[in-house]
Amino acid sequence: MNIPAEEEKPLYSQRSEWADVVPLEQYENATPLAPIFYTDEYRDATNYFRGIVKSGEMSPRVLELTESIIRQNPGHYSAWQYRYKTLMALKSPLDDELQLMDELAIKHLKTYQVWHHRRLLVQQTRNPGPELEFIANSLQVDTKNYHTWSYRQWILAYFNDDALWSHELDFVESMLENDVRNNSAWHHRFFVVFQSGVRNGDEDREAIVRRELAFAKERIAIAPNNPSVWNYLRGVLDHAKIPYSELQAFVLPYSLPQPPLGTPPEVVDLESPLPSKASQLPCIAAIEFMADIHETAGGDDLVKAVELWKSLANEHDVIHKR
Repeated sequence: MNIPAEEEKPLYSQRSEWADVVPLEQYENATPLAPIFYTDEYRDATNYFRGIVKSGEMSPRVLELTESIIRQNPGHYSAWQYRYKTLMALKSPLDDELQLMDELAIKHLKTYQVWHHRRLLVQQTRNPGPELEFIANSLQVDTKNYHTWSYRQWILAYFNDDALWSHELDFVESMLENDVRNNSAWHHRFFVVFQSGVRNGDEDREAIVRRELAFAKERIAIAPNNPSVWNYLRGVLDHAKIPYSELQAFVLPYSLPQPPLGTPPEVVDLESPLPSKASQLPCIAAIEFMADIHETAGGDDLVKAVELWKSLANEHDVIHKR
């Protein structure tokens, strides 16, 4: 257990104000074969926690005790749950609790309980506005953290306020500008565009699909060997029920080796941007895409599909050969 250093305080068993609580050991009348090693501070605090849970006490000192436990072990679900019940019973100011969560969430981004507790608080405050800024700051610490992105999607979907949605596409685009390979940001873009209802101004869904296909193509041209954007491209096509073959002209140049130096440039097609001269080609994802096109076509195209799959297994993507 990785317990962060805290300001030294006496154990609860040494504090006179806790003398009325009967602590409960984790292992009563039992001798486990492989007991978990706890620090004296953590063992003491959890013993007293079990004591107050048994008595049903909900008081300010319970908040102090649960905070101590959570700081030592942010994954202690029971401490979080009892803390929330105590906050509700005491009608404690939840803005103060959210300030504490600001600190703990940044320290423990990958701990589910931190984010679940925050959800419960915001459901009570009914004030989701500041959360988007807080999440954006959290993503500066870890741009791909699942819990942070999941919480952002929950805020947007649960409150479903037009003011919250209004700048979301700009936000996710800025994240992709910073890192075009951020798979979490690509996933969030799909959620915003296709999985969260139709926003004002987005009623023409065919135009939205064209916009998203163009956006994905432009990013593929920037970084062809980026699986995230190829997955997004496939997702848009699948969602719109567009055959992959309609993008064959765009994908084909990415599935081939770079042309020799001095080759005359092809006519520029703004709808099918070509890979840059610095691109490492052929691109694995493009070869897979072309193989899927030929496999779907069937007939004589199956031979081409098999050749492409074999080229992946034997030359371009041997690490995934089975």
